[in-house]
Amino acid sequence: MGLIAIIGGTGVCDLKLLDHIHDGYMDTFYGTIHYVKGAYKGKDIVFLPRHGKTHSIPPHLINYRANILGLKRLGVTAILATTAVGSLNPDYKPNEFVLPDQFLDFTKLRHTSFFDGGENGVVHVDMTSPYCQTLRKTITDAGTLLENYDIHPTGTYVCTEGPRFETPAEIKMFEKLGGDLVGMTNVPEVCLAREAEICYATVSMITNFAAGISPTPLTHSEVLECMAQNSQRLRALIMKTIEIYQDTDCDCRHTLKDYGGFTV
Repeated sequence: MGLIAIIGGTGVCDLKLLDHIHDGYMDTFYGTIHYVKGAYKGKDIVFLPRHGKTHSIPPHLINYRANILGLKRLGVTAILATTAVGSLNPDYKPNEFVLPDQFLDFTKLRHTSFFDGGENGVVHVDMTSPYCQTLRKTITDAGTLLENYDIHPTGTYVCTEGPRFETPAEIKMFEKLGGDLVGMTNVPEVCLAREAEICYATVSMITNFAAGISPTPLTHSEVLECMAQNSQRLRALIMKTIEIYQDTDCDCRHTLKDYGGFTV
C-alpha cells in the first residue's frame, strides 16, 4: 500500500491525531522538501506544508516540482490537497467546500512540467480528467458520513500567478470563461502530480466572493479568519477521507504508459 499525502496549511493536519510522528527531509534534483510523517488509523500519512512551516513562501515561489517529486520518491500514491479560494459563482458561497474537476491556468512564470527536454525528454500528458475520479468520489462519500457538509461536486478552478488579488475586470473575464473559483496554488501542482502518476484531488474552501462580486475590498485577514473558522471542518473531512480511502490501482497511475512510465 502506498503513502497518502496531505498538502495544505498547518491547520489542515492535526498532528495530535497521528501516531509515530517524525520530521523528515527528502532531497530532489529541484531542491529539498520538509515533511511530517505519521500514521492515522493504521494508514501511513505524509503531511507537506505547501507554504513552509511558518507560511513564509508565497504562491508564485513555491517549489512545486520539488514537492511533487519528493512525495513521489517517498512512495506517495495519492495526494489530498487543500486550497483557499474566492468564488465567482453566486451558487458557491463562503464557508462551503468545492471539489474542482477542471481548471483554467493563468499563471505566468511557473515551471509546469518535469519534462523540459534534455535528459528528461518531452512528454505531453493527457489532462481530460485532471483530478482523480476515485479520490473525488471518496471525498464526497466522506462528506455524506459527516453532518452539515455542503460539498459542491464539480467546479472550474482559475489559477492566477499572485501574490496579489485579482482585479474586478479579471474576475469578470474569468467568470465569462466559465470559472467558478479563483486561487493561486492549484497549478502546476495538479499537472505535476498527473505527470508523476499520483492520484490527486483538491478540496477548495471558499473564503470570500471575489473582487467586484464582494461588496467590500478583499483582505488577507478575511481569508485567514475564514480558514480559522473552518479548519476543523476541513480537517475532519480530510481525515474521514483517509479513513475510508482504498488504495487500489487507478488510471492516474498509468498516465505516462506510452512513455514507459514516470522515471524522473
